Amino acid sequence: MNATLVRPAPEKVAERAREIHRTMQADPEFGRLWQTCAKYSSDWDDFYGYPIIVDYDAIGDAPGLFKETTRAMALKSAVYALTDGNEAAAELPLPVPVDVMSHALTAQFTLLCRMQERGGFQFVHMTDMEEGPGGGSWDHGDYTHRCYREAFGPINDRFWIGSKETERRRKVLDGVYGVIGVTERGKKVAIPLGVSAS
Repeated sequence: MNATLVRPAPEKVAERAREIHRTMQADPEFGRLWQTCAKYSSDWDDFYGYPIIVDYDAIGDAPGLFKETTRAMALKSAVYALTDGNEAAAELPLPVPVDVMSHALTAQFTLLCRMQERGGFQFVHMTDMEEGPGGGSWDHGDYTHRCYREAFGPINDRFWIGSKETERRRKVLDGVYGVIGVTERGKKVAIPLGVSAS
């Protein structure tokens, strides 16, 4: 039997998230965090995350994605703190591009560890919780959205793409990629690599 997931009121999350976000930005290595994520752009290739952004540009979109992702991570950290470390509650559904950017951010592991220690908060990103009781697809008006709006104001619609539109765009990508041998949402790739490039 699944227990009902109880999360703090969005207003409480917003207040704590703003504190965490300010602490992150004031950290002496916050600039380095941005630089390492920006340089990570050569490894940002994926099939169904960033490409759902219209006219996606790994370099041009990096500042906006970084901003949205640090805010989202502050929200998750706030829920974690307010629920005495409940990972299921803190693993908030995020829009796909922001979630993918969080992978680039959390890849800066040692730097984030130092920031957490100095700031007195805990970053939260557990893939096995994304489809758990609190996971699933982000959408307009959900808990994550309400917390974000309370904490930071309007979302950036370029990156905060709702679940139905995400699936519609992924179906477009299915058709484009299938022609070249990329199937099952990028899980299988059958491209004839033995053929000489022309």
